[in-house]
Amino acid sequence: MTPSSASRPGRRSALPLEARGLHRFYRRGDTETAALLDVSLACAAGELIAVVGPSGSGKSTLLALLAGLDDPDGGQVLVYGRRLSHAGPRAAARLRARHIGVLTQSSPLLSHLTLRQNVLLAAGLRAGARDGPFDSRGVDALLDDLGLASVANSTPRQLSGGETARAGLAAALAGQADVLLADEPTAEVSAEEERSVLELLRSARPAHGATVVVTHSAAVAAAADRILHLRDGRTTEGEAPR
Repeated sequence: MTPSSASRPGRRSALPLEARGLHRFYRRGDTETAALLDVSLACAAGELIAVVGPSGSGKSTLLALLAGLDDPDGGQVLVYGRRLSHAGPRAAARLRARHIGVLTQSSPLLSHLTLRQNVLLAAGLRAGARDGPFDSRGVDALLDDLGLASVANSTPRQLSGGETARAGLAAALAGQADVLLADEPTAEVSAEEERSVLELLRSARPAHGATVVVTHSAAVAAAADRILHLRDGRTTEGEAPR
C-alpha cells in the first residue's frame, strides 16, 4: 500500500520518525507537573513500536508531540529529518498532512459523508499537501484490503464497532501515510475484533515508514517489534515478547 522509499528522494538517509530528549510540563497557577522527562525515540523504517504504561504516565502527551499537535518544552521531533516541533502551526500542519496519519479513539469520520467519501477526502488532503496527483483507485484498494469494500457507501452511524475501528485506520492511512500514530486502536472493540484490527495494523502499516501505537492491550504490545515503557514521564525500552 505504500510506495517504496526509492520513489521518495532523500528519505533513505533519515529516520521516518525521531524524538530527541522531549520534555513537557503543564502549569496550573504556581504548580508545575512534568508529563514527559527526556523521552527519546528513534523509529526505523517499517518498525511498529508499542507505547505502554499506566494511566497518567505521559502516553497521550507523547503521541500529541509526535503528531505535531503540541510542542515540547524541550527537545524536538523530526519526520524524515525535518523538524516538526516548533516549526510553526502552518508548517507543522503541512508536514503532518504530507506524512502523518493519526488514529484516535474517537472516530475521525464526518457523519454526513459515506465511508468512501471520508477516505477520499483524507487522501485528497494528503495529495494536496504533497502537490502530487490524486488517484481514487488507491482509496478503493485500501478499503478492499481492510475488508471495508462492502460498507464503503455506508455512513459512520451504520458501521459496527469493528468496522468503525477499521474505518479510522483507513482514514489515517489514506493517501499512503508514511507515519501512523494510533491511540488505543482496539480499546472499543471485542476480543475477536481486536485480533482482526491488530492483524490489519501489522499488514497495513507503512512498509517504509513508522508506526507508533499507544495501548493498554497486552496482545497489541506483544505484536510490536519493540516496546517503549512509560512511567511518570520517563521511558525504558525493551524487545516485544513473542
